[in-house]
Amino acid sequence: MWKHKTLTFKPNSLFHSILQTRPMSQSTSIPKKLQRVRDHGYDNYMEVEKKTRKVLKFQALILSHPSSILSVSRLEALAQRGLGLKQLEAGRFILKFPHVFEIFEHPVQRILYCRLTRKAQLQIDQENQALLAQVPDAVTRLRKLLMLSNTGRLPLEHVRIARKDFGLPDDFEFSVILKYPEFFRLFDAKESRSKYIEVVDRDKKLAVCAIERLREKEYREKGIDAENIRFSFIVNFPPGFKIGKYYKIAVWKWQRLPYWSPYDDISGYDLRSLEAQKRMEKRAVAMVHELVSLTVEKKITLERIAHFRLPMDLPKKLKDFLLQHQGIFYISTRGNHGKLHTVFLREAYKKGELIEPNALYLARRKLAELVLLSPRKVNVDRELVSYRRGGETEEMGNVSRALETEENDRQDAERGEKLQSEFDCDDDCDYTDEDDDSEEVEGAGATCAMSD
Repeated sequence: MWKHKTLTFKPNSLFHSILQTRPMSQSTSIPKKLQRVRDHGYDNYMEVEKKTRKVLKFQALILSHPSSILSVSRLEALAQRGLGLKQLEAGRFILKFPHVFEIFEHPVQRILYCRLTRKAQLQIDQENQALLAQVPDAVTRLRKLLMLSNTGRLPLEHVRIARKDFGLPDDFEFSVILKYPEFFRLFDAKESRSKYIEVVDRDKKLAVCAIERLREKEYREKGIDAENIRFSFIVNFPPGFKIGKYYKIAVWKWQRLPYWSPYDDISGYDLRSLEAQKRMEKRAVAMVHELVSLTVEKKITLERIAHFRLPMDLPKKLKDFLLQHQGIFYISTRGNHGKLHTVFLREAYKKGELIEPNALYLARRKLAELVLLSPRKVNVDRELVSYRRGGETEEMGNVSRALETEENDRQDAERGEKLQSEFDCDDDCDYTDEDDDSEEVEGAGATCAMSD
């Protein structure tokens, strides 16, 4: 089990005496470039999510048909066109997860079809119910997200891309924004002709950051001096992170540095002085901290944060900026071949699980449990089990030949179209994944905001 290094400050400690005897200089500031230390707990979390993300894409392919049943040949064609998979790769993938996908043979036409298992259907129903039940909380999160913007408005497209992170339904434009005109206003910008969401009223009751509530909790439960934690953050370094004496001094100075709240209007302040710039840097940390705190799973990709960089006054080189504060955030490059960077809020996780889970988070984790279940524990057809184990049995050969035949033979494809009326399948629908992990839309606006 990984043990984290927690940085604590005691008034009577030797560290405090060092602060009193040694003068504070600019050399004790937090280094701009720090080596990233990996935390395997978060990386393993992303490895599991890598599988679930791909499973979700295949689920979307199957659920795109009215009957939620799709022939294996059609699934192969859609996967090659929409997901860029090679021939027969889709069939091999769904065989790896028998708790999620079920392959069966039509009793008359002898064509292989694919559908979701009963457990997978129950997981989808549970997630949909949790999504609908927490819509009031999603409305509050969206209001706070808009209040973080310096103008009180954000592009609709940027919010749409990150809708799942904030627990918004797919139709949130109608079910959330237009349904609550007392909170939101939707309009078209004249200069860019893009749709924007604007908050109608800035409620002061909502202008309380998550870190402020945590400080109050620490003060009431542990009796920590209010002055020492007035502007501090929870710092929990990853295992293997080297903490030197002067680095401790730099963090201590930074923790006591005052800053403006992310919800405060700073348009009337003079930001040209060195002290103001330091406060703005710490305010940017608080801004990202609050942004990640608003998400359902307390994590979001760095590329999606970059979409909110200008409205929230965040630095250009977000990756290097967040690496200065590895005790607050963790950036994982696992799960998508290093193309995306996932930012975790360290204080929200313990032993790879969310400390305060919600219903939507638990419903999504159910899919990860189905993905991780051993195939030996599922009752599948003998030929599928034999094929998965790689045995040279006759059943394995039958399934393998069936997959290849349905992929290459036009005659089998025509038979599948004849079954369209019986299974209510729409074979002409195209698969479009708006939230593909490559995030071409995201990458275009986020590349300039990060530094490798």
